[in-house]
Amino acid sequence: MSIPGLDAWLQSPQGRYVMAWEQARIDAVVADLFGYHALQLGLPQRELLLHNRIPLRQVVSDSGTVDVLCDLRQLPFAAHSIDLVVMAHALEFHDDPHQILREVERILIPEGELIITGFNPISMWGLRQRLPNCPGDFPWHGQYLSVRRLKDWLQLLGFEVERGSFGCYSPPCTHERWLQRWHFMESAGDRWWTFAGGVYLLRAIKRVHGMRLILPSWKQQRSPRKALSAVSKKEAPHER
Repeated sequence: MSIPGLDAWLQSPQGRYVMAWEQARIDAVVADLFGYHALQLGLPQRELLLHNRIPLRQVVSDSGTVDVLCDLRQLPFAAHSIDLVVMAHALEFHDDPHQILREVERILIPEGELIITGFNPISMWGLRQRLPNCPGDFPWHGQYLSVRRLKDWLQLLGFEVERGSFGCYSPPCTHERWLQRWHFMESAGDRWWTFAGGVYLLRAIKRVHGMRLILPSWKQQRSPRKALSAVSKKEAPHER
């Protein structure tokens, strides 16, 4: 499913502003993650795994020029075969985000990692989306998911979720000049209202609880000693 207006938005000052923050945070997280197979789900216009050292890195999407073209709700990978999955805005612009997360949980190995970025509804960007004169193109037509809701979903699937990081505290201006004027909000937001960034990055690890085998007790109970019966003199053998 292609996202209308995404390509144009990525080339706009607003899109470059958001993607610069997300790319820097993703690069910092994935640089030291190792394994054999990593996937980028969605946003094929950007190489989000460029700084990762995993040898087999593939871009997966339901449209565009990608390594694997498929429905994100039915990923063509074996269970427990992927070490790392990165999803940038793959959930809030899809009509079935729950199923995508279930598929990601299925294909990740135990202790595999999931990186998610999304627009924060509890921010000036989320407020802009709710205003009556909000345009209907990207990124305003998505169903923004809060970090709290996303954490609940992931924990139900057995993920251990780390604390999210937020960025892009400037208002969603469309011109480069105004974005530069509001740049002071970045340091202020990180210090005073960290939860109100326009976008967030969430990192989760798939945990698989070990099974505890209940073994039978191998200690043998001692059988009671047999009582020695007295032998009468009549039954005793004659001594020679």
